[in-house]
Amino acid sequence: MPGAGRDQDHQAGGRDGGGSGAVPTGAGTPAATPAAPSPETVIDPVDDVDGAHGVPEKGRKLTSAGALIGVLLALFGFTLVVQLRSNDADSGLASARQEDLVRILSDLEARDQRLQQEISGLEQSQRQLTSGVAGRQAALADADKRADDLGLLSGTLPARGPGLVIVIDPRGQQIKASQILNAVQELRGAGAEVMELVGDNGGAVRIVASSYFVDAEDGGIIVDNKQLSGPYRLMVIGVPATMQTALQIPGGVVASVSQAGGNVTMEQRTTVEVTAVRQPASLQYARPVS
Repeated sequence: MPGAGRDQDHQAGGRDGGGSGAVPTGAGTPAATPAAPSPETVIDPVDDVDGAHGVPEKGRKLTSAGALIGVLLALFGFTLVVQLRSNDADSGLASARQEDLVRILSDLEARDQRLQQEISGLEQSQRQLTSGVAGRQAALADADKRADDLGLLSGTLPARGPGLVIVIDPRGQQIKASQILNAVQELRGAGAEVMELVGDNGGAVRIVASSYFVDAEDGGIIVDNKQLSGPYRLMVIGVPATMQTALQIPGGVVASVSQAGGNVTMEQRTTVEVTAVRQPASLQYARPVS
């Protein structure tokens, strides 16, 4: 069929070139081949990989920097928390009301006043204890001194000190007890503090306020129930010159003994020992008045 052949030719011609301008496949210029990569974009797997662990060097640097940044951030966060807590503690008073601040100040003042009172009380107690100890020590020292003085006066303690050694020698004459008593009284008046009378027979008597003197039948004397024979020796503690002057006054002890045929000698000494003592008397009725 001639018509059909023209239609086919017409269609074929239309597809191949006519009006569409399309290039048939397999005809004309050959197809373009893919372009080769440039040398700048080539990745060498050997040069970019860490030989030890197979980790890229660039990635390893990023990991170390990230760890350092993390540590810095942790430190920054810790510092921030501490600062916030400090600010919260300090801002407690700053945000308080005036009434609360006044109350807090009043409490602090009251506490300070109580502490000052406690300090004052402790200081006063310390002063009392110190003065009490000093007072007790002074009282004990005074009591010891008074006990010593009383022991010397009562004859219960031995004594030593400056004084006189007086020897009254009858020279075959009788020395009466009254003459020895006059000598003791003159010495007391001249300030004698401690006296002891020693007989030639070795007897010794401590002279005290209650001592008495009696003539013995055989020519001696009896002092406090102890018989003594002459010559008599008086050991006296006091001011030597004063006591010697008192015995040497006209009509005194020295003159009286001399008129009776006896003799009196006196020797001043820097130390006189009085060793005779008396047993303390036990009082039955007398009591001190408090």
